[in-house]
Amino acid sequence: MQSIVLKDKSFVPYITAETISEQVKVIAQKINSDLVNETPLFLVVLNGSFMFAADLLKEVTIPCEISFIKLASYYGTTSSGVVTEMIGLTEDVKGRTVVIIEDIVDTGVTLEKLVTLLTKKEVKQVKVASFLLKPDAYKKNIIVDYVGIKIPNDFVVGYGLDYDGLGRNMKEIFVLNTK
Repeated sequence: MQSIVLKDKSFVPYITAETISEQVKVIAQKINSDLVNETPLFLVVLNGSFMFAADLLKEVTIPCEISFIKLASYYGTTSSGVVTEMIGLTEDVKGRTVVIIEDIVDTGVTLEKLVTLLTKKEVKQVKVASFLLKPDAYKKNIIVDYVGIKIPNDFVVGYGLDYDGLGRNMKEIFVLNTK
């Protein structure tokens, strides 16, 4: 892996494609075991989660459904703290198990909004699968049931994560070069 430049910022290698693949399989195995008697709806949070969701759901062997929702809270390299719903939930989720698929959980503002929305719709239970978790930035009490990798509060791109729309297509994850 070599360093990359996106717009005005340099990023250095951080998590390899091999490590990503291994962690995705671990998460899928846990979901398959935990939800063996369910037919969950996987709710993919766009845009960032598309790569993780695609890889994860290839490994999920239990019957399931998949839907998408688009929420936005990031501008540049920081969270705005305000969550905007851009593409809403259209499925009837009352009485269902819903697994939220996130690329990354940092402050938890987006996750909290989504869990509140689902709770109002009377779901049976909500589970959260996030490829990355920033424990030092996380400020909410919602349990993240399935975590691929915990990372420091650094800005990362690749594997669906972006900087102003760029970098999502990288199969590895890179971290902002602060040197």
